[in-house]
Amino acid sequence: MATRLLLMADTHLPQRARDLPAEVWRAVEQADLVVHAGDWVDVRLLDELEARSARLVACWGNNDHGELRERLPEVARVEVEGVRLGVVHETGQAKGREERMSVEHAGLDVLVFGHSHIPWDTTTATGLRLLNPGSPTDRRRQPHCTYLTATPVDGELRDVVLHRLPPR
Repeated sequence: MATRLLLMADTHLPQRARDLPAEVWRAVEQADLVVHAGDWVDVRLLDELEARSARLVACWGNNDHGELRERLPEVARVEVEGVRLGVVHETGQAKGREERMSVEHAGLDVLVFGHSHIPWDTTTATGLRLLNPGSPTDRRRQPHCTYLTATPVDGELRDVVLHRLPPR
């Protein structure tokens, strides 16, 4: 049976929304691994995701302070089904991102990041896949709030799907 991943970032609760959308909570319950790339803002979401997730891998973001920074790393790493996955909030400006991240995160197969609220899916010259799931609660200038799902199989990330949430 395949491992199901749910990738999200930039939830900004309760500033941008009171809670995650119901669709995202359903995806949390279906996932084998939930990945959150920072900007939680309130530790209550971390507590709830830890309680409701089969497994959680996460980092803090630039808007996270206090207990969130005490409990979460700046960069988290995990290997799942042979895929070496890293999670970080900020990667800097889009220009030159692939080259910078290939150097900074050598040894990873996939790097999940946030901060921009803009979905991103590219693969660097070194083979590092960069994924930004956008935000499920704050679309900013994007047409939709978003999150990603994926399936790691035999060292490869497959079935990467960007989910667009209906307007609130």
